[in-house]
Amino acid sequence: MRKIIAMLMTALLMLGAVAPALADGPIQVDVFFYDYSDTYIGSVRASLEEQLAASPDLYAFNFYDGASDQGKQSQQVDTALTRGSDLLIVNIVTTGSDEAAQNIVDAAAAADVPVVFFNREVSDAIVNFSDDVAFVGTDADEAGYMQGQMIAEYLLAEGNLEKYDLNGDKQIAYLMFRGELGNAEAFGRTKYSVQQANELLAESGYKLVPSAANQTDNTQEADGISPYYLYGNWSAATAKNLMDTALTTYALDNGDIELIIANNDDQALGAIESVNEQGYNTGAEGSAYIPVFGVDATVVAQDAINTGKMTGTIKQDAVGMASGLVFLAQNIQKGAELLDGTENFNVDEDVAKIRIPYAIFTGAAE
Repeated sequence: MRKIIAMLMTALLMLGAVAPALADGPIQVDVFFYDYSDTYIGSVRASLEEQLAASPDLYAFNFYDGASDQGKQSQQVDTALTRGSDLLIVNIVTTGSDEAAQNIVDAAAAADVPVVFFNREVSDAIVNFSDDVAFVGTDADEAGYMQGQMIAEYLLAEGNLEKYDLNGDKQIAYLMFRGELGNAEAFGRTKYSVQQANELLAESGYKLVPSAANQTDNTQEADGISPYYLYGNWSAATAKNLMDTALTTYALDNGDIELIIANNDDQALGAIESVNEQGYNTGAEGSAYIPVFGVDATVVAQDAINTGKMTGTIKQDAVGMASGLVFLAQNIQKGAELLDGTENFNVDEDVAKIRIPYAIFTGAAE
């Protein structure tokens, strides 16, 4: 039905009979977040709300908190469709499996409603289901490579390799805090951060190696990197508890743990809270310090970097992601095809996936 309307609208536009916007005013946009408690997702939510609310003549909208419960989110989607949604924007709870995303796409297709997934990657098969499905997110591996570049550049700065190689073995023992298992972003950030750092460190004779304080997951690829991590699952509180436990056995001053890498800023900040209790990374002049790297560039992380408590992060552009979603919503409001006018976005060649670029952040902004 929507495509028939779009075709009629196009014909009428060619005849100069109607304005570009839909005649019946604002469309109903329903946005589903995997978990309101996620700091980065909170930033996307705030920006998306601001942008949608700025055009009440174009959009009416509802936001939903999935609270990390796929069953709850799927029920919310069904409710929105029953009430009469014009566009579903979905930050899927369950990643690593197509089932939940496919169920949402099927339900939306039956109601002739477009679906835009965002942030948490869904498969190409899901997006290629129809022209009414798209994804707005990032290149899952790019943050890992960029984080590895940032780590290497920091260690290669004058004197830092020797400074942080506490036991003089030319190996920097790192502790890795990993996000959700099965999540493409978590995989890329865990593996490629270390891989890229070691490629860039190779000429120096130094390399990153997993600290014995990491747990070992033998279900992961035996590449010397992927199996070694602490499972913080994106959470500051979980990372803090894991770091507390690690520090009952391993030390920060003898080469056991020489550097901390986290898949997101919340986990990095949780680890920092723990090392603060050991007198590390307090921001006080002359205090002990261990390099800590995250991903997202949340406001809290930026403040921690600017006050000397955290080393660096990778900016995941919350405003840019929200703007991409609103651009697609505007297409639906105009009766256009979902990806019309996206030539200036980074769009994958064979699938309707828009990629918002990352950037290194080591200080300032906020």
